[in-house]
Amino acid sequence: MDIEGLGPSAVESLLNAKLITGAADLYALQASSVEELERMGKKSAKKLVDAIEKSRQNPFSRLLFAFGIRHVGQKAAKALADRYENMDALQTASEAEMAEIRDIGEVTAHSMRAFLDSTQGRHLICRLADAGVNMTEPKTKKSHRLEGKTFVLTGTLAHSTRQEASVRIERMGGKVVGSVSKKTNYVVAGEDAGSKLQKAQELGVSILSEDELDILLKAEE
Repeated sequence: MDIEGLGPSAVESLLNAKLITGAADLYALQASSVEELERMGKKSAKKLVDAIEKSRQNPFSRLLFAFGIRHVGQKAAKALADRYENMDALQTASEAEMAEIRDIGEVTAHSMRAFLDSTQGRHLICRLADAGVNMTEPKTKKSHRLEGKTFVLTGTLAHSTRQEASVRIERMGGKVVGSVSKKTNYVVAGEDAGSKLQKAQELGVSILSEDELDILLKAEE
């Protein structure tokens, strides 16, 4: 779910302290309990719990990717969320129907359907729904005004995650890639941007701040 502060060490600490046994338990965490963990503290605990709370409103596609289903990567998760728009619709979709979607295919459709049909999958979905986790993909008007434009995101963005920014760019027809080249049109540099920013400067690629990206996207919307 791309929750800030919830890295492998934090998850291990939560499990060892028996504060969680699975992903759905995250949404019942209290800062007062988390702050008792080693190397956590009051400020860090509140920040983590706030980040978990914020993740309840993540797009449906982010949730599908976060399940960690074999063969269901970010692109497949987005394709499924765009096609079905919510969990109820996806749960009624047949494997054959899913397989016909671009970027899905038979192998991915089989993995998705197997997860939805499994006891573990059904239980997790129910618990997350009870916890108020969003299971609907936002409907937005798509545009092709940035078609042909390639973006690279680097560093930490202040107002959104890189995944959220990527979704907005892609809805405008732009493409987000992982490495900088002469063909890159824009590099969006957040805090602590590193080698990608340096390479963009060396190649003369246009560099945008997060605010400048927001202005660009709003102009296209």
